Amino acid sequence: MNTIQYSFQRYEKKFLLTPGQYKALIPELLRHMSTDQYGLHTICNIYYDTDNFDLIRASLDKPMYKEKFRLRSYGVPDDDAVVFAEIKKKFDGVVYKRRVAATAWQMDGFLKGERLEHEAEQIQREIRWFLHKYELSPKVFIGYERVAWAGLEDSELRITFDQNIRWRVQDLDLRRGTQGSPVLDQELILMEVKLPMTSPLWLADALNGLRIYSTSFSKYGTCYQRHLARKFTAERNLVYAQQHSHKTAHPA
Repeated sequence: MNTIQYSFQRYEKKFLLTPGQYKALIPELLRHMSTDQYGLHTICNIYYDTDNFDLIRASLDKPMYKEKFRLRSYGVPDDDAVVFAEIKKKFDGVVYKRRVAATAWQMDGFLKGERLEHEAEQIQREIRWFLHKYELSPKVFIGYERVAWAGLEDSELRITFDQNIRWRVQDLDLRRGTQGSPVLDQELILMEVKLPMTSPLWLADALNGLRIYSTSFSKYGTCYQRHLARKFTAERNLVYAQQHSHKTAHPA
């Protein structure tokens, strides 16, 4: 795990592409970038939140500062495969990420309060404090297929394309597979441009030429708005109705 990067600080811009726009953009990317060694691969995430979904509801209000916590794996892990626990924060347009890595079974222990050997103690404390402060628990699995590109002239320029974004609320364990229902109603591809400063001119020209414009998009946020919010509201109303019915049946 010595080559793993544990903290990030960068700008991220997001774009939703049609399959036609994606296909038309690839020749321009090939002039300036190359895909990484992993090719098309699957990313699995489990997002944690409060029982009232306070983190994602606050994030959707578009504050200057917002934060999330998730577990992530590259592919479906077994007990001995590496997974990540990550705090992701965004302030004034800059994304900050802090994470620790461990095998899946070691991560089970860490989330119960155990210490990870050979991992940054400060980041471990930050994650434990974050989990305790908000009383977080796993809420949704989100998976997708990704291809990542890196710049030839500037290796810090990275572009990722995510397809087949899917979700589920059962089996909230990274080891339980990648199955899920579509988050989006139509076949769109999420492009994320990750860079330390401004976008290169060639990329800005290519995007403008293809009418590809930046957008505000969160996989977890979109999943919550389109799928989880309705379920959460229905469950909350049911609890309220049951409580009200109980009080009516047993007046003080």
